[in-house]
Amino acid sequence: MTRRLLALACVTASLLTACGALPGEGGGRHTVTVWLMKDSASEDFLKRFTEDFERAHRGIALDIRIQQWTGIVQKVQGALERERGDGPDVIEVGNTQVAQYVDRGGLSDLTLESVRDWGMDDWLPGLAQPGRFSTRQYGIPWYAANRVVIYRKDLFDEAGIKKPPKTRDEWIEDTRRLNSAGNQGIYLAGQDWYTFAGFVWDEGGELATESAGSWRGSLRTPAALRAMDFYRRLQALGSGPADADEEHPPQAGVFAGGRVAQIVAVPGLAQAVVEQNPALGKKLGFFPVPGRTAAEPGAVFTGGSDLVVPKNTDDRRAATAVVSALVGAKWQTRLARTMNYVPNKTTLAGAVAGEEGAAAMAVGAAHGRATPASPRWAAVEADNPIKSYMTKVLTGADPATEAERASRLITERLAETGG
Repeated sequence: MTRRLLALACVTASLLTACGALPGEGGGRHTVTVWLMKDSASEDFLKRFTEDFERAHRGIALDIRIQQWTGIVQKVQGALERERGDGPDVIEVGNTQVAQYVDRGGLSDLTLESVRDWGMDDWLPGLAQPGRFSTRQYGIPWYAANRVVIYRKDLFDEAGIKKPPKTRDEWIEDTRRLNSAGNQGIYLAGQDWYTFAGFVWDEGGELATESAGSWRGSLRTPAALRAMDFYRRLQALGSGPADADEEHPPQAGVFAGGRVAQIVAVPGLAQAVVEQNPALGKKLGFFPVPGRTAAEPGAVFTGGSDLVVPKNTDDRRAATAVVSALVGAKWQTRLARTMNYVPNKTTLAGAVAGEEGAAAMAVGAAHGRATPASPRWAAVEADNPIKSYMTKVLTGADPATEAERASRLITERLAETGG
């Protein structure tokens, strides 16, 4: 999200208890405006962060402005085009959104600070890579969330499964054992393409690849076809619809209402499950999506946010001071524990070791990825050919033929929008 620089402005009323011009260096505080997205951090966290930051930086006041996800791309693009000093100074953006803002030339190059001050070598790849173009870093990892396997401990016990699987072969075998006596071994919707993407990356494939500035769909490669075959075998061990994604119907309701042994979801979904079926409160567990071998977990799509600094800020030094505080170990640890996120560095994973769901997420996040870094990728997701490809394969169509068709559509949609 972004924070906008306004002279002598007060911090948002919901975040601070006082407002007005404050004395400081140079006869007054310079106000740095930051846009953060709704629900990315609690009000209490933001209040504590603001108070701590302003104590440590006597010449800076923070104006934190909460934004809605709906319409945010257009709003950020507009902010990046304003006159210098008339827009936000720091902005939170979705990690997969950075490419389109870089493409418009509106972001500051933060490579120097990343190398010198922020320890970029330890960043989660699924947050860092979408913010990096060529050798330059524009998006700075803030927090991450990714899918894990949420499972019924009682159903695992009934099936004689003593510990969660570590490999994909073990996962298939365990799920077969669970898929009996009226139980679904797993509920996996046919169009859960984020989960499928992780299998593609595990196999060494890509959804799309770039060469000389042009992007091409890559579902027809042997690696991607192997991933689709694994998805097909796993999905068949339950009754997930072949022609719908995980939100149709919402899988939390399916998991809460029936004898389903597993779903693949972010750990926070467990709360919605328990709200609908309180009896499951102590029966749910979490484990990382298994990998091809026990040496490391499966690859997962990493969602989350990066922080960016617009080129049109009139105080880059103050803006980067805010970023430095938000991405540093102190406030990363507090944010992760407050919101059950994964911190931005693999070296900070211990911050959530005491929370089973977040700890499982952190294991997977170390091997996380993001969608292709094309600034036009949103055009693919708008009418996603990956979803229709998956449905066709799951209902009996030839995988290679459908993969070729889907790859062509991905290529066309990226090219049609100018890239």
